[in-house]
Amino acid sequence: MARITYEDVWKEFDGTVAVREFSLEIADGEFVVLVGPSGCGKSTALRMLAGLEQVSRGRILIGDRVINNVPPQKRDVAMVFQSYALYPHMKVYDNLAFGLRNLHVPKKEVDERVRRAGEILQMTPLLKRKPKQLSGGQRQRVALGRAIVREPKAFLMDEPLSNLDAKLRVETRAEILKLQRRLGTTTIYVTHDQVEAMTMGDRIAVMNIGVLQQVGTPQELYEHPQNLFVASFIGSPSMNLVPAPAVGAGGDGLIAGFRPEHVYTANGRVDGLRFDARVEVIEYLGNEQLVHLTGAGTPLVALIPADQPLAEGQDLSLSVPREKVHLFDAESEHVVRS
Repeated sequence: MARITYEDVWKEFDGTVAVREFSLEIADGEFVVLVGPSGCGKSTALRMLAGLEQVSRGRILIGDRVINNVPPQKRDVAMVFQSYALYPHMKVYDNLAFGLRNLHVPKKEVDERVRRAGEILQMTPLLKRKPKQLSGGQRQRVALGRAIVREPKAFLMDEPLSNLDAKLRVETRAEILKLQRRLGTTTIYVTHDQVEAMTMGDRIAVMNIGVLQQVGTPQELYEHPQNLFVASFIGSPSMNLVPAPAVGAGGDGLIAGFRPEHVYTANGRVDGLRFDARVEVIEYLGNEQLVHLTGAGTPLVALIPADQPLAEGQDLSLSVPREKVHLFDAESEHVVRS
């Protein structure tokens, strides 16, 4: 295990900047998620740490050791990719043991590490099978096991759950989290799925267009976004963003943001923003309904309890508590009040 530090790291490809001024410190044993849309630079940041991409400027450290020019195999990190990359002709046991054998680890120790990984991931019965005999979730566990047997200073995971169906993704992300808590290994996890980020990370680093936008706990990012991008990206469904004058939240040049769960039908609040809207579409979610509206001159979304009957085409009077409204500067896109 080790602390990992990015110091003003840049990455350029043929004159195009993929990552700029990236600085981040990850504590020993911490689980940090890099999240952002496709092409934001999150995988590039991870690959520079792994040694799969050269750093253009800046430094990356593992512990107190600068690793910019250290070969990948000597960085003592283990990477788990979106692709399982298993050897189809080898049994699970040999897939797990292959890397250790290449490092000339003694046979007895190889066997001990492989069997321990099998127990940790509850796949001891699978050790004699070949990858084609495994489900997608089992193959992903083998890929994780191959990282575990290395006993590295850090796990680097690049969208490892993308190939799984929705139910299996939820189950496997819980397994990964329990595994990391048990082993205490420093982990950097890359995903474009902000729900994964919110449910897994001790802290989340949000990236966009190669730039680190904000770093914080899931709660900090959700409740106190520092700019419009983070406000719109973190949270599902996304935060409503409207010109502040349209809802009486402020003057020109300001944008008001409020979460769908903070939108209420007329309820007598005198301290809230008030505006009218028309119901366009209703999505029934069981105990609540996701209501798509047109109001304040823009599309809006509200989460309303399912016991409140609503109909498409219905006109509503809505309110949002003032303490739940975020204000952003329209030009700089930075928060003015959160």
